[in-house]
Formats: sequence, structure tokens, C-alpha cells
Amino acid sequence: MARIHRGRGNGRRVRRQVAEINVVPYIDVMLVLLVIFMITAPLLRTGVEIDLPDANATPIADAGESEEPLILSVDSNGEWYLNVGEDPESSKSREEVQRLASAVLRRSPTRRVLVAGDAAVEYGDIMQAMVTLQISGAPEIGLMSEPAN
Repeated sequence: MARIHRGRGNGRRVRRQVAEINVVPYIDVMLVLLVIFMITAPLLRTGVEIDLPDANATPIADAGESEEPLILSVDSNGEWYLNVGEDPESSKSREEVQRLASAVLRRSPTRRVLVAGDAAVEYGDIMQAMVTLQISGAPEIGLMSEPAN
């Protein structure tokens, strides 16, 4: 009588390998990194708290240069001078600057606008000058400075 074999081979079970990733080492590394960042994060806070002046200004995009820039100068006494108009050497009020800058920027909307401030001028005065130019329609406002020696 013939013997019937059921199953594979010589009766042993075939064992499959389990292909799973062991995530325990990754969790250990992440916990170590978390502890390191928790310890160093308070040390990274540097700087001085200051009370910045308030101004309704928005960031501006870069524009190309095509002609001489419109320059608003603020001297050490806080007087404003604009390099356009009938008398660029005389000081101007905020309203005059806004009116003249609006007229110039209507004719040439891509014209560069710069603010030149004296080193003794307060930060708030420079910010007010920049806001005035932005209200006048300046597409971008840059700050002028002396090159380092």
C-alpha cells in the first residue's frame, strides 16, 4: 500500500521571517533630542526688550531702479527735507511732504524712495517719515546709511 504524504518536505513546518522595523531605538533617540532641546531652548533667548513705536506700515516688495530716487532727509532737529519741489533746501511739513511725494509717485510709480536720517534722530521720527511716504504711494522705502570705514 502506498503512503500518502501531506504537507511539505519531511513534515517540518516552514518558518517565515518577520520583516518589521524595530522602532524602540528611534523613540530613544527622539526622547534624547527632546531633552536636549528642552534644556537649550531657554538659553537661546537673547536680546533686550524694547518698546517699539507704533506705525501703520506694511512690508513692501522689491522694485527695479529706473531714475533718480526720491529722498526724504530728516536732520538732527527732526526737520524734513525732500529732494524735489521748488526749494529742496527748505524744511517741509508732513503735509507738504505727503503732497509732493504723492505728485511725484503718481507720475513715476516705480521710482525708488529713500529715507536719510541723522544719527541723532529718534527712531519714531524715522518711522513717521516712512509711514508718510507709504501713505503717499511709495512702492518701496529704503533707508540710507554711510558706508563703514
